[in-house]
Amino acid sequence: MGRYLAIDHGSKRIGLAISDPMKIIAKPFKTITYNNLDEFFTLFIKILEEKDVECIVLGLPIGMKGQETLQTKNVLEFQKKLKLKIKIPVFLQDERLSSLSAKKSLIQQKIKTGHNKSKIDETAAAIFLQQFLDTNRL
Repeated sequence: MGRYLAIDHGSKRIGLAISDPMKIIAKPFKTITYNNLDEFFTLFIKILEEKDVECIVLGLPIGMKGQETLQTKNVLEFQKKLKLKIKIPVFLQDERLSSLSAKKSLIQQKIKTGHNKSKIDETAAAIFLQQFLDTNRL
């Protein structure tokens, strides 16, 4: 039974979250800091195999009024490159406010967020992965 993996794509860090095998609960997994995408994909493909990932959920940053932003374009370009590297389905999930929600959640848990940006990234990925799981029982 495979898992779903969420990607919160950023220019320096990529936050990952993973589902349980039953695809009910999402949890923060890890953040990968990278210098180039080849470096990232080498690590990423190993994770896909180790965790038996059957589906990717890629966070799509959309402006608050539903408009496409520069970061939206960056993520769509990343999606094209991702699809060339892997053979499993990639779904887009609106990630509006996920980073803000992640930061608030971490603060409530008494986790400092100033120097802990990686925690925000993987927690944001868990938030939009949970939204995906809740609305898309595949």
